[in-house]
Amino acid sequence: MNYSEKAIVFDLDGVLVDSAICHFKAWKMLADRLGVSFDERKNDQLRGVSRKESLLIMLDGQVNPSEEEMEKFMEDKNEFYKKLVNESGDALLLPGVKPFLKELKAKGFKLAVASSSKNTPALMKQAGLDDGFFDAVAHGGHITNTKPDPEVFLLAAEQVGIAPADCLVVEDALAGVDGAKAAKMGVWGVGPAELGACDIRTDSIEKTDLQTVIDFFK
Repeated sequence: MNYSEKAIVFDLDGVLVDSAICHFKAWKMLADRLGVSFDERKNDQLRGVSRKESLLIMLDGQVNPSEEEMEKFMEDKNEFYKKLVNESGDALLLPGVKPFLKELKAKGFKLAVASSSKNTPALMKQAGLDDGFFDAVAHGGHITNTKPDPEVFLLAAEQVGIAPADCLVVEDALAGVDGAKAAKMGVWGVGPAELGACDIRTDSIEKTDLQTVIDFFK
């Protein structure tokens, strides 16, 4: 059977690549510069939220910057992050991702990325996912509202020309799961986080049998 009228829509970070350590180190570098306490426990609260929300969580009232200063802090964090990503190279790619993507493409699935991050193109390039794997990429530079708003998922579906009801979203964060549900798409949750009710639940892409995805669409 050919699945050319079905789409798999992937979140990027935590699903296809893992730059979590780069994010943590970048926030820690900014926190140290500002004299703010920041650790892995607080870092866990930043999963799936916008950069501005993340900044406010990191600052935790220890510093009360103006809007202009907040913009500068977010720019500084992003520069730290991009430098760390560039130093990481294709080590960012999670195990088993490329073989699984090739299996999906061989079955005819449309493949898309839907990420709230504006760094998506650079991150995909570093991980070697920018050449021929995806039919569409929707990211933070294209949208007004970040997850859990469904905007980025609906944009990805529009880009590949597939109805939302025929899309399966792969997510590792609750905000993304909620956004996918709001878009009326199927949800495949990966990783250790508490993600609520998902149509498919696996530890990782590497530990997922292709038949599990096919069975969902049946």
